[in-house]
Amino acid sequence: MSLEPPDLVPVAPDGRPPEEQPRWRQAFPIDGPQDDYRSRRHFARFLVLTSLAFVVGQAWIVLLSVRRRTRGQPPVQDVAGVAELLVGNAKLFAYPRPGDACVLVRVSHEQFVAYGQQCTHLSCPVIPQPVEGKFHCPCHEGVFDLHTGQPLAGPPRRPLPRITLDIRGGRIYAPGVQPEAL
Repeated sequence: MSLEPPDLVPVAPDGRPPEEQPRWRQAFPIDGPQDDYRSRRHFARFLVLTSLAFVVGQAWIVLLSVRRRTRGQPPVQDVAGVAELLVGNAKLFAYPRPGDACVLVRVSHEQFVAYGQQCTHLSCPVIPQPVEGKFHCPCHEGVFDLHTGQPLAGPPRRPLPRITLDIRGGRIYAPGVQPEAL
């Protein structure tokens, strides 16, 4: 007769008594009720650690957001000459930092548009298709409007970041990035 509570007595999966169990099970006993037991202290520790992880994650997001907003306006950058691009052609450039891929597209004889080249869904590079009037993301079939940068189809929900352009003396300059439209 066992003195332990019935719910804590180890029971083999096949239900046979311990003396009828094979030798390997004696070396590797399976104690189902004990294995599933969690104390309140363990549960509280798990909750505190999980909550702490969420707080740290949220603080990191806030820190990155504040840092991004306090950077200030990026410097003016010479992107291309007006004569370099024919109507319907595109040119890749990096702005505002060297690793930020952007694309400049000549939409008409007088109109140019520039956007960040990373899809707002999972940062795949978007491909300009001026004839169709869109940017296409081949990773998940995302489609953005060429003139506004707004998502038209696929998983992206946010518009492409628009690069402001200034044309002076036959040159195209990028003086800044427009904030995302919410």
